[in-house]
Amino acid sequence: MNKIKEKIRNMTDTNLLLTITIVVFFAMYIAAILIEGEGFLKPQSFFNILNANAALIILSCGLSIVMITGGIDISVGGVTGLISMCCAVYLDYKGGNVLMSVIIALAIGLAFGVVQGFLVAYLDIQPFIVTLAGMFFARGMTTIVHTNPFNVENPAFVALKETRVIVPGMGSVNRLGRYVDAYVELGVIVALLVVLLLFVMLRWTKLGRSFYAVGGNSQSALMLGINVRRTRFLSHVLCGLLSGIGGYVYFLHVGSGAVTHASGAEMNAIASSIIGGTMLTGGVGNIIGTLFGVLSLSTIQNIVASAGFGESWWTGITIAAMLCIFLVVQSVIMSVRKKRSAKK
Repeated sequence: MNKIKEKIRNMTDTNLLLTITIVVFFAMYIAAILIEGEGFLKPQSFFNILNANAALIILSCGLSIVMITGGIDISVGGVTGLISMCCAVYLDYKGGNVLMSVIIALAIGLAFGVVQGFLVAYLDIQPFIVTLAGMFFARGMTTIVHTNPFNVENPAFVALKETRVIVPGMGSVNRLGRYVDAYVELGVIVALLVVLLLFVMLRWTKLGRSFYAVGGNSQSALMLGINVRRTRFLSHVLCGLLSGIGGYVYFLHVGSGAVTHASGAEMNAIASSIIGGTMLTGGVGNIIGTLFGVLSLSTIQNIVASAGFGESWWTGITIAAMLCIFLVVQSVIMSVRKKRSAKK
C-alpha cells in the first residue's frame, strides 16, 4: 500500500489525471455491460463507439492542444458544420471530386486557425471572444452556402463513405448463427493516427514541450527563450488544421450537408478534453486522456439511454454532473499537490 501511495505521489499531474480518466472509463464500461447485458461484450459495440465519435476525437485533440497552452477554441463545431456543407455542395452541385473536397476541408480549417491564432497571439484578444466570433461566422456562412439538408450522391464519395476496415478475429455470431466480421470506418483509422502523432509530438518534440511551458507559466517560458506568441499562434493553427480533418471525417460519417450538423460539438469536445485530464488553466493534459475522455462521454450517454432515460436533457444533465465531478477532482488534486510542494 505504501509503495502505491509513493508511486501516486511521484506521478506528474498529467499522468495522475490520465490514470484517473482511464480507471473511470473502464468502470463505466463495466457498468454498461452490467446494464445492457451481453450486447456490450461484443467488440463491435466498442467499435461502434469509435465509429460514431471519430470526428469528436479529432476535434477534442485540437481543443486539448489549445487548452494546454491556456487558451480555448469554441469555433470547432461551427467549422465542422461549414466544412460538411461546403464539401457536400461542391461534390453534388459542382461536380467535384473527393480529393479536392479534402483540400477544401483542410483549407477552411487552416484559414480559421490562422486568422484566430493571429488575433489571439499577436493582437492579444481573448481567445474566447475571438473563437466565439469564429463560431458565429462559421454558422452564418453555412446557411449562406446552402439552407436545405441533403444527402450526397457523388458515387466516389459514397464508395469512400461505405468503405469498412475489417478487424481480424473480433467478429461475433449473430442471432441467425452467422459469423459477422467486426469493422471500423475509415474515420476511426484517421482519428487513431491523429492521436498517435499528437502524442509523439507533445511528448518528444520541442514544440510539444513549448505548449506545456507556455500553458504552465508564460513568463517563465519567455525567460527560457520560448517564443510565447508564436507558440500560441501555432496551437490555434494546429487546432484549425485538426478541425479541417475532423470536419471531413464527420462529413464522411454523416454523408450529408445540413445547417444543424455538428451542433454542440465544441461543447462535447471541451467536455471530453476536461474529462480526459486537460486543465482549463493550461500546462496539464494528455492526448491519450482526451481519447479516453471521448470514450467515457459516449459510454455514459449509452448508459443513460439504456437505463430508460432517452430524452436529450437527461444526457445533458449527466454530462454536466460528470464534468463538475472531474473539475472538482482536478481542483482538489492540484490544491493538495501545491500544498505538498510548498511544505517541501
